[in-house]
Amino acid sequence: MAVHSDAERVLAGLDPEQRGAVTAPAGPVCILAGAGTGKTRAVTSRIAHRALTGDISGRHVLAVTFTARAAAEMRSRLSALGVSGVQARTFHAAALRQVRYFAPRLLDGRAMPELLDSKVRLVTLAAARVGLRTDRAAARDLAGEIEWAKSSLVEPAEYVVAAAKALRDTPHEPAKVAEVFAAYEKIKRGNGVIDFEDMLRAAVWGIEEHSDVAEQVRAQYRHFVVDEYQDVNPLQQRLLEAWLGGRNDLTVVGDASQTIYSFTGATSSYLVDFPRRHRDAVVVRLVRDYRSTPQVVGLANAVISQARGAEARLRLELSGQRPPGPEPELRIFTDEPAEANAVAARARALIDAGTPAREIAVLFRTNAQSEAYEKALTEAEVPYVVQGAERFFERAEVRQAMVALRAATRSIPGETPLPAAVVEALAAVGWSPETPPAGGAARERWEALAALVQLAEEYAATPTVLPIGEAATVERAVTLAEFTDELHRRASQQHVPTLDGVTLASLHSAKGLEWDAVFLVGLSEGTLPTTYAKTAEQVEEERRLLYVGVTRAREWLWLSYAVARSPGGRARRPSRFLPQLDRSGGGGERARGTSTTPRPERRRTQIVSCRICGATLLAGPERKLGRCATCPSDIDEELHERLCEWRRRVAGDQRVPAYVVFTDATLTALAERRPSRPEDLIAIAGIGPRKLGLYGESVLALVGGAAVDDVCPEKTFEIEP
Repeated sequence: MAVHSDAERVLAGLDPEQRGAVTAPAGPVCILAGAGTGKTRAVTSRIAHRALTGDISGRHVLAVTFTARAAAEMRSRLSALGVSGVQARTFHAAALRQVRYFAPRLLDGRAMPELLDSKVRLVTLAAARVGLRTDRAAARDLAGEIEWAKSSLVEPAEYVVAAAKALRDTPHEPAKVAEVFAAYEKIKRGNGVIDFEDMLRAAVWGIEEHSDVAEQVRAQYRHFVVDEYQDVNPLQQRLLEAWLGGRNDLTVVGDASQTIYSFTGATSSYLVDFPRRHRDAVVVRLVRDYRSTPQVVGLANAVISQARGAEARLRLELSGQRPPGPEPELRIFTDEPAEANAVAARARALIDAGTPAREIAVLFRTNAQSEAYEKALTEAEVPYVVQGAERFFERAEVRQAMVALRAATRSIPGETPLPAAVVEALAAVGWSPETPPAGGAARERWEALAALVQLAEEYAATPTVLPIGEAATVERAVTLAEFTDELHRRASQQHVPTLDGVTLASLHSAKGLEWDAVFLVGLSEGTLPTTYAKTAEQVEEERRLLYVGVTRAREWLWLSYAVARSPGGRARRPSRFLPQLDRSGGGGERARGTSTTPRPERRRTQIVSCRICGATLLAGPERKLGRCATCPSDIDEELHERLCEWRRRVAGDQRVPAYVVFTDATLTALAERRPSRPEDLIAIAGIGPRKLGLYGESVLALVGGAAVDDVCPEKTFEIEP
């Protein structure tokens, strides 16, 4: 009886879809879980329910996650549910445990070889061996390419063909990368060490080639759970299949719309194809979003609704479960410094109004964008922390560049324009304003140094003004020495340690996290999507990055972009992924302007959500009605009839067509939305200040219950004898 009551307690509070996932029978189960839909609760409840009903034993369960934090969260929840013995680990931690345990048996009594913390040192040696000189950033990119190949089960001799087939943006000519890959493997073996991919391969080899190991592992682990299944790579899938050994008691959880790591070898194909690979699979869709307000959920749905490709086949339409909140805001600024300063000012206001700094995040596409926000937050006295990356001025390439800039003050003529002087100085550290190099780390290094050039351009655009006498002034160009002093001043200000502050993070590092208030910044073409997204698949991954960013917000969401990168700079277009708002001019600015002239003031555009389902409204008629065309109408038919009669009389008096007073769509919107205040009236597209003045009082009276004769008496005419 106690067991039964404990199992029922696990089911308490679950929504119907979560309950379906928890109580699904043994066998292949695929849980498609949208952002904020309670996937961790569902999967831990499934394990607990099966254990508490006696269907399984906790010690026979292996739950695999992608981060140690997620594994710890899973263990904590299972403990709270009264279930012990479950192994919740990352792929690497589970493989390491098994390889260490079986190493004496697999390696003729020898212990497991030393595990490399990083490939970079050996890759640098391998590159030199094949005649390729590399700096640390280039070595990191080569290491990343080798990691992709090994995770994709690609050998050095197969690399050139595999890279071409995968459309890889390789850091060097593919044949040269293959040479470095082969040399790396040889050096690694000569040093008697292994890397993380070797460890996963060793675990696979131990099971596939040693029946006694396979029997022992499979006797221990009989039931499997894989979280974030859209992020599995071919090597991890091979290990999972080795663990299963043809059995099918497997539960996978994932969201194809959050596939954002394909550049590392991760693929959502295993999630997309799960029902085909397992014909008897139970597929459950979790779509009730408990994290975000309906307004945020509506915008997320609008962003991902335009997705194309394989991942879009499993696209989920989320349904917000929280009480309504503020509409997301779209802000447009003249340049990036203005955008950063506005973000800092609003963050300061949120904190002053009671939002904890740790519940606010500023999210951007690349780490090189952080400098402007570090500076603006510092000047606004807003504490901040950088998530998953170093602060801008603490980065090795930036510190190295500042040394080069200081040295250049002694060799570059003082009359050299500041931007040109900075470009010349950065040549000493290998930077060139030409096209950035291929490879993520090298490109990020290039972008960080390019940010210094941009700072120089901004600094030069505000020349020093020296007073002469009391009234006259003369302008003097900024020197390289003064600019270098300014950089050191900024660096010293931003080195103040902060333990609790606004989070600055790239969209990639923000996955899995959430905040009360989120700023999504820099949403312009060339940044999101990045100019390096060449193929349709790469562009779609950029769209999913924005979707991930939107779904990090619980209550308050700001989206912004700058028309120009620097003051007076070349105009850019807003990101193609931003929802297009109504362009009819009836009630608000468009979100996707094409003007190339920066406006002197920032612009604010409200994103309108359906008052019934919370979806973002894009079309003009839907925005006027305040609901989707497919959502049920709640029109007051009697009020609608009175409004139509009132319009007929007013149009007759004014001798104009009825639509000139109000269109049919506006009358429908009035009868559905039933405004009670002037501000409610003017919020309806098609009712501006002029019509509010002409008709507002009468319309509000009609909505309040007045008869048409009370507000607009029918005129009578006497017939002369």
